[in-house]
Amino acid sequence: MGCCSADSIEQARKILDQIPGRATGAYSHSQGIKGLCDTIAAAIEARDGFPADPNDIFMTDGASPAVSFHLKLSCYMFHEFLTKACMTDWIFLPYFQVHMMMQSLIKSEKDGILCPIPQYPLYSASIALHGGTLVSYYLDEATGWGLEVSELKKQLQEAKSNGITVRALVVINPGNPTRQVLAEENQKAIVEFCKEEGLVLLADEVYQENVYVPEKKFHSFKKVARSMGYGEKDIHLVSFQSVSKGYYGECGKRGGYMEVIGFGADVREHIYKLASVNLCSNITGQILASLVMSPPMVISFAI
Repeated sequence: MGCCSADSIEQARKILDQIPGRATGAYSHSQGIKGLCDTIAAAIEARDGFPADPNDIFMTDGASPAVSFHLKLSCYMFHEFLTKACMTDWIFLPYFQVHMMMQSLIKSEKDGILCPIPQYPLYSASIALHGGTLVSYYLDEATGWGLEVSELKKQLQEAKSNGITVRALVVINPGNPTRQVLAEENQKAIVEFCKEEGLVLLADEVYQENVYVPEKKFHSFKKVARSMGYGEKDIHLVSFQSVSKGYYGECGKRGGYMEVIGFGADVREHIYKLASVNLCSNITGQILASLVMSPPMVISFAI
C-alpha cells in the first residue's frame, strides 16, 4: 500500500536525478550537490522576497563546524582581503558551520566575538577551541530577553579598552535557550550597529520554525538588511540553518547549509579550499537540508 503523497514520490525522483549516478554513496562536489543548492536558493528567495544565488550556498554537516571554520578564516583574512575586496556573497550555515566560522574569524587571543548570555555553549566552546576571546553581552530578562544595542556598544568599548579587537557579533534568533523572537525594528538596529562597527553578523537562525506565539514573526537578517537597502558591499552577514531543529528535528543526520554575503572573491576561494579539506558534507544531510527548505506538498495519501 502506498503511504506517501504523489508530490513526495516525485520530489524523491527529482532529487535522485540531481545526484550523479542517482546514488548517495559517492562524494559530491565540495560545495554541495548543485541541484540541491539550486533548491535551497529558490526557497530562500521565496522566504525573504530577495534574490538568492545558488553559487553562494555551501552544504555542511550541520552548523557547528561551519561557524568554527569561519571564525578562524575571517580573522586571519579580515584585513588582507575584506578591506581590499568587494563584498559580494551570502553564506548560510548549520552546526558543522560554527567551527568553520570560528576558523575564519579568530587568529589569536586578541580577537574577540560578541556572544549572548545566556547562550547555547557551542559558541563559547568554539571560541575557546580556536584561541579567541569571548566578549559577552547580556540579554535583558525584564524585556523578554531582548537585545539592547546600548549593551552591545558597552561591551564593545570595554573589549577595545582591554586590547581586544572584536571581529563579529553572534545573534541567536529565535533564541536558545531563551526562545525570544526579535522584533524587526530591533533587528534593523543590530544591522546598523554591525555596519557602523564593521563587524561580521553571525545570525544563528536554526530555530526559525520554532515560533509558537501568534503575534511573533521570524524575519531573517538577510531580509531585514535587504529591506533597509543594504547590498553586498554594505554588511558582512552569515546566517545558519540546520536540519537539527524545527519540526523536523533530525539532529543525528548532520545536515545544513551556509549562504555568504559581504566577502570578496579571495575570501570565497579560501572558504572553498577549507571546505574541500573535508571533501564534502554527507549526502543524506544535503538532501534533508533541501527538504527542510522546500518540503513536499501533502496533496493526498493512499493508506
